[in-house]
Amino acid sequence: MTKLKYTLTNDILFRLLFTKYPDLLKRLTAALLGIAYESIEQFLITNQDIPPEEMGKKFCRLDINMIVDGKHVNLEVQVESEGNYPDRNLYYWAREFSTALNEGQDYALLPRTIVISILGFNQFPDPKRYHREFGCL
Repeated sequence: MTKLKYTLTNDILFRLLFTKYPDLLKRLTAALLGIAYESIEQFLITNQDIPPEEMGKKFCRLDINMIVDGKHVNLEVQVESEGNYPDRNLYYWAREFSTALNEGQDYALLPRTIVISILGFNQFPDPKRYHREFGCL
């Protein structure tokens, strides 16, 4: 049996497949969010990279970024633990959340911002200490 060199856990392949076939992404997102596929009225893949606010600051490259019924959803795949995933994930969420408003808009307009992480490692060594949800496809 030949072992595949690349699988869908590869960030680039994951992003290419699901942005090329948005209906698959919509079905995956509905399943992960626990909502009916048919109930999704707005589904937009934005996939923008978030540039730094000033030169020399950190650049964010999100795997798949979407707007689903007004909610900002970031879908991340991380196979290997680099020891910094919680911090990086929180940073990505904060950047997505903080860039959602334009100048002069009221804070009440901030959208619900969701990060879905598909991990190839156990992030929670003590599962009783953390809130988490798992779903089966």
